[in-house]
Amino acid sequence: MNQMYPKNGRVILHVDMNSFYASVEMAHNPMLKGKPLAVAGNVEERRGIIVTCSYEARKFGVKTTMPLWEAKKLCPSLVVMKPNFERYRTASSAIFDLLRSFTEQVEPVSIDEGYLDISDCAEMGTPMEIAETIQNRILQTMDLPCSIGIAPNKFLAKTASDMKKPLGITILRKRDVPKILWPYEVGEMHGIGNKTAEKLNAVGIRTIGDLAHAPDGLMKQLLGINGTRLKNRAMGIDDRPVDPESIYEHKSIGNSTTLPKDTNSQKELTAVLGRLSLKVAQRLKNKSLVGHKIGVTIRYKDRRTVTRSRLVANAFSESEEIHALAIELFTKHWNGEDVRLLGVTAFEVIEKESAYKQLDLFSYEKEAVKEPLYNVMQQLQSKYGKGIIKKGLPPVRKTGQADTSFSKDFLD
Repeated sequence: MNQMYPKNGRVILHVDMNSFYASVEMAHNPMLKGKPLAVAGNVEERRGIIVTCSYEARKFGVKTTMPLWEAKKLCPSLVVMKPNFERYRTASSAIFDLLRSFTEQVEPVSIDEGYLDISDCAEMGTPMEIAETIQNRILQTMDLPCSIGIAPNKFLAKTASDMKKPLGITILRKRDVPKILWPYEVGEMHGIGNKTAEKLNAVGIRTIGDLAHAPDGLMKQLLGINGTRLKNRAMGIDDRPVDPESIYEHKSIGNSTTLPKDTNSQKELTAVLGRLSLKVAQRLKNKSLVGHKIGVTIRYKDRRTVTRSRLVANAFSESEEIHALAIELFTKHWNGEDVRLLGVTAFEVIEKESAYKQLDLFSYEKEAVKEPLYNVMQQLQSKYGKGIIKKGLPPVRKTGQADTSFSKDFLD
């Protein structure tokens, strides 16, 4: 048995629930089983967006983030339901309680997936036997299907769990990487989005194998520290431990600046918040992070300092989002006096790939719709400069309007 558990290595499982929201709805109402089912926001409107769908619906070409009208066109018999997040959270809590009955080394990374380090669990059986037991118990006790990846590290375990869905169990060893992973297009690799794939393709890196053999200097020049990290992953290298405490970490990324002169000018303070928000957004993106709490720091000319923060419903990383949140918080807590220093901070920062967005009927659709717009804006700005296009319209000053405080119509 111990031969299955390396002395100096780890055995990691990645448990990934299959079509989680749809599966929870089918477990709640067995009459939905076998039917093409989609969970969507604004189900009564044509502009509704698919949050998730069953595998029966996927056979018709229905996909996540697809407009509801398009999904119904592809599958006229599609059953559409509104999200029930309380139901999903309850199911998620039960799943992680079950996983912790096998080992305390459980790291949730979203509502429907997590890692387990079973390196010290040889007495329970082989890694495959443990994975089969977990899969069967979740299915039998909760009527929910999952796929499980077994590997020596988190990256390979995550990759393996995606290989067989639904109800798959896949072993991916480091020695299997050249044969199994390297032939795939680089955009298929976990952790690489469309924009990163485009950058890599532009320099001739088209497969995961190409990425694994790319020069270190090129990767660092192209993607910074993330380039080195991605190359290591392509080689099957990932030293991150399973960390049960990671969901409780409160990391932060922030920027502050002392103003050239004390001011209470609405225009100047707004511009400063904008520049700080852009810097925070750039640092978040460089590290592939998102924030869940926004904070602002206000220091007045007499050195009195006020720091305020608030949790945000959805994870954020875009400069426009950060700027809007910072203005809202600043407006609420600024007393109108001259300001000497401003700061903007993103708190409760986690890896973007691990972030779980607390979706609701409106925010999900906003994010799904905005993503293509952000991509186009960034492409235009990269080609023609940052001033070529900006989001929104500049505020119009009314005749006689003072420049010493935020008026209500500023936020209209």
